[in-house]
Amino acid sequence: MATFRIESVIDGNTFEVSPPWEFDGETGNLVQATGYDAPKSGKGAIAAEQKLSILMQNKNVELESPQGIEGGRLLCEVYFQGINLADYFPAYKEHDDESIEELEE
Repeated sequence: MATFRIESVIDGNTFEVSPPWEFDGETGNLVQATGYDAPKSGKGAIAAEQKLSILMQNKNVELESPQGIEGGRLLCEVYFQGINLADYFPAYKEHDDESIEELEE
């Protein structure tokens, strides 16, 4: 996809971009980064939101591999300076079942 500017951070993996994205006949400004699942409540949620704000506010990102739209948010991979945003949040990265088994061993 194209390059977008992060205008505001909603939570640890959701933010508003400009210009609006277009996907599957829909347009919008909200994006939810995939590949990690930031906490939605408590101190962890505040910390994740602050980290994302400091790192990304008013920065340009690339949106790739859109997976769909949920609640008006485009679900996709987000890249900042060529690095997947999920890599900036290793504690919250999503693992497939095989990776979890390896971690538990």
